[in-house]
Order: sequence, then C-alpha cells, then structure tokens
Amino acid sequence: MKITLISDEEIRLEASEGALTIEADSSSRAYSPYHMLASGLAVCTYGVLTSWASHAGLKADGLIIEVRWSFVDQPHRVGKIVLHFAWPGLPAERMAAAKRAASLCPVHSTFKIPPEIDIEATA
Repeated sequence: MKITLISDEEIRLEASEGALTIEADSSSRAYSPYHMLASGLAVCTYGVLTSWASHAGLKADGLIIEVRWSFVDQPHRVGKIVLHFAWPGLPAERMAAAKRAASLCPVHSTFKIPPEIDIEATA
C-alpha cells in the first residue's frame, strides 16, 4: 500500500508492492494527525472494498481511494470528509453496491457514531 500526501487536506491510497509507504511531493510536507485520520479511513475502506470484491467475484485491480477534508471552527476540527474511490474495472451496475460496501468500514461508522473519549493522565 502507498499513501500519497496530495495536500495538507488530502491523501491518496493505492496498492503497491511491499510494506506500507507514505510519500509526499515535497520533503517539507509533514504527515499530520489529519493525514493519519484520513489514512485510517482510507485503509479501512480499501480493506472492506477488496474483501467485498473477492466475495463478489470481482477484481480490485486499480482501486484508488482519495480522502479530503475541510475544517470548521467553534471548536476548530475536521468538519467534513469526502471519500472518493476510483475503480476502473468495476462494472457500472455494481457501483451502488460498492458504495454501500464502502460505508460498512468500521472507521466510517465510528465517525457517524463517535465513541466516548476519556482522557486520563498519570503524574
């Protein structure tokens, strides 16, 4: 898998040989917590879609996932996430089913129904 940092507010995930890599067009672009958040959603969605494809007898060759986000204030946070997938070999009649499958990613569900977060500290 390869994650490419497209901008400060967008990543791309695609299949590649070997271990997971993170690349950017510039050494000055740092992998931020927001890139990490989007990467988790992308990797989860990719896994769900490739599993669904396997069970449906489809090939996931060329599947690319892009995630972009934007911020809102009061408080400052990610206010919107857009996940886009491009799947060249997916038959048009299977697109709606693939979108439904993508929405089954547990990270996606976590965003829709956020968990309770407890903050603990040790002196």
